[in-house]
Amino acid sequence: MSRFNYPNLGFGVGLRHQHFNYVLDNRPRVDWFEIISENFIDSRGWPRHVLARVAEQYPVVMHGVSMSVGSADPLDFGYLTRLKHLAREIGARWVSDHLCWTGILGRNTHDLLPIPLNEEALKHVVRRVRTIQDFLERPLVMENPSSYLSFASDTMREWEFLNALAEEADCGLLLDVNNVYVSSVNHGFDPLEYIESLPHERVVQIHVAGHTHCGTHIVDTHDGPVMRGVWELYRLACRHHDGVSTLLEWDSSLPEFPVLHAEVLKAKDYLTADSSPPESESLEHVAAGCSARASRHALAGAHPPHSSLPEYV
Repeated sequence: MSRFNYPNLGFGVGLRHQHFNYVLDNRPRVDWFEIISENFIDSRGWPRHVLARVAEQYPVVMHGVSMSVGSADPLDFGYLTRLKHLAREIGARWVSDHLCWTGILGRNTHDLLPIPLNEEALKHVVRRVRTIQDFLERPLVMENPSSYLSFASDTMREWEFLNALAEEADCGLLLDVNNVYVSSVNHGFDPLEYIESLPHERVVQIHVAGHTHCGTHIVDTHDGPVMRGVWELYRLACRHHDGVSTLLEWDSSLPEFPVLHAEVLKAKDYLTADSSPPESESLEHVAAGCSARASRHALAGAHPPHSSLPEYV
């Protein structure tokens, strides 16, 4: 089954420099790899050699952190040109980035910063996504970010914004269920409503990841196993998005590659109809827990967002 003309690649992991030798030497039975675009578009030598070898043997998807579609800065066509060339070189199945901004006045903050969720911002982002797609000559896949604050000027819920963006820009969506979970706790919304309200036919990829609960809020850290509540949201998402490529994000405190691969394969257990992993939270428990934690711990202000600082291997 394919969605938005993209195939289901199966269960994949990120390609990180710590695992280069293992992947080349063992050719593990992983279905596909996702790369952070910025780690390769300006690199040469060993990283590009490894990527070329991997792309010969596996499907590869490009995931960026510097497109800055929400910024007031002009689009960086130098960056987009390098992105386009790399996508062609490795036969990237698709290119994705985040609904956010990452800098201003030519400076990159290396953070995925939130945008106002209103009609003015929507028109701005739609124009930029359409321009990027025309330049790349392929649909762009946009990911929902994790967030730690909201704007007084917001007039839309995030899922409403994403619905409108996907329709008006005619782009695909990358559903990060960990980000939904994180933001639902931080802002006190219902994560089930978020997932059920998305345009399911446009979701072409799903992310799962670990996070860090700080008591008053959750930070999207990608530094450990996926939490049960996130897996339960994944199960719900797959009821609507059957046959969508699933990717495990694990970006720091990386384990050995077999441990990483085993973690993403847990997704198969959650997709099995008669499977109920031990001590698994119900979907209702997930939603109630997110709402209760958010009401007990109202955010006093902004907290450090998930860093997008690339590896620069």
